[in-house]
Amino acid sequence: MSTTHRPTLGSQRPGSAGLISGMCGPPISRREALRRGLIGAAGMVLAGGGGLPAWSARQQAKTKAKAKSVIQIWMWGGPSHLDTFDPKPEAGYDYCGPLNKSIPTNVDGIMIGELLPLLAKQADKYSIIRSMTHGINAHETASYMVQTGRKPGGRQVFPCVGAVVSLFRGYDAGYRGLIPPYIVLTEPQGRFSEAGFLGTRYKPFATGGNPAQSRFVVEGVVAEGISDQRQQERRELLHKLNTFGSAMKDNASLAALAQAEEQAYDLILGDAGKVFDLSQEKDELRDRYGRNTFGQSCLMARRLVEKGVPYVTINYKGWDTHKQHFQTMRRKLPEMDKGMATLLEDLSKHGLLESTILWWSGEFGRTPKVLWEEPWNGGRGHYGRVFSAVVAGGGFKGGRVVGASDAKGEDVLDRPVYPCDLIGSMYELLGIDTGAKLPHPLGLTVHVTPTAEEGVRMGGRLKEIT
Repeated sequence: MSTTHRPTLGSQRPGSAGLISGMCGPPISRREALRRGLIGAAGMVLAGGGGLPAWSARQQAKTKAKAKSVIQIWMWGGPSHLDTFDPKPEAGYDYCGPLNKSIPTNVDGIMIGELLPLLAKQADKYSIIRSMTHGINAHETASYMVQTGRKPGGRQVFPCVGAVVSLFRGYDAGYRGLIPPYIVLTEPQGRFSEAGFLGTRYKPFATGGNPAQSRFVVEGVVAEGISDQRQQERRELLHKLNTFGSAMKDNASLAALAQAEEQAYDLILGDAGKVFDLSQEKDELRDRYGRNTFGQSCLMARRLVEKGVPYVTINYKGWDTHKQHFQTMRRKLPEMDKGMATLLEDLSKHGLLESTILWWSGEFGRTPKVLWEEPWNGGRGHYGRVFSAVVAGGGFKGGRVVGASDAKGEDVLDRPVYPCDLIGSMYELLGIDTGAKLPHPLGLTVHVTPTAEEGVRMGGRLKEIT
């Protein structure tokens, strides 16, 4: 694999306060990292290093794509399948608690949880997988399994879906947007290294900030406390002081530097950066999404895929409900219902649903039997034996249910679906050859999806809904 790197904004872990540590010297701001990265890229073009690396995504992608982008709604912590898309009202109070009703959808025979009335009206647009399984009950290892399709604990650290899509549909496949090809709203999942052995080039750019605020302060793009006019004035002052550049207008290196600066400011002040300005949307639409972080993140995701960004993750926290589960559900589920239902409707209205996969899932479900005893007092624990996922768009059929759990939601009753089955199905819709080899720093042979020899459990691709 070539070591040539194209510029990205990088990623940030919580608590880093918008700073990036260099190889040596003090930390630098993300805005400065962007500027330096673009300058470095310009230098590589002059040096003849601007071409594709030896490994080419264009050569590896051999199947016809139905989907161009993915919006992943990552339910961090693990949502309860019984309270969302696999209700079991007949199981009784010890399993349902006070949420003991299911409601019909606009598709005959499909029932979902009572706190999701808006999603019930959109069921013709999505399919529910009620037999997801992997048997892992720990956050880190379950997250790794669901997002890579590989077993945790081995010597290899495999890339997650977003990193693989960034590889095949990002810079190596001709993506030329200034916005990085893999975006997380608003902070990384924090459970594993998303890029794995692919390296930092394929890590997501986490926006930070809060899209529900009056100004969405995107780290490295929007400067908190500095207006666009002030930023423009700073740029003009810089140009006035740049007598060296003015005196050597024909110098190739300085021309490349000027081009890099132009790209950086286009992202900060130009049309590229305006994708993050939600004030351009009508108040009525923003209200329909919900004036909260999740709702506005859904709107932001639609704007990003509309701009051609291949992979967007909405990191939706707050689902690890060991205690006060039902109180949390009464607050969180209406919020989720509003944002996700509006996203489906909005994607369809803009003609984007056919080319955009929407993937809703957490790392596992939650214990079907409610933990009424101390110290849980009505909570639900981790549960990887069976849980639900939802997919829509990008070639996935709507109005379908795949698989089933048993009467109490404790085990898979029919058609087990493992993470690699779902991931492989998404790759195929994206036109990614699942048998292609991934570039490995040690030259090892690693395919896009696991082979039978790797010992990963498989139930088969989701042909029922593709």
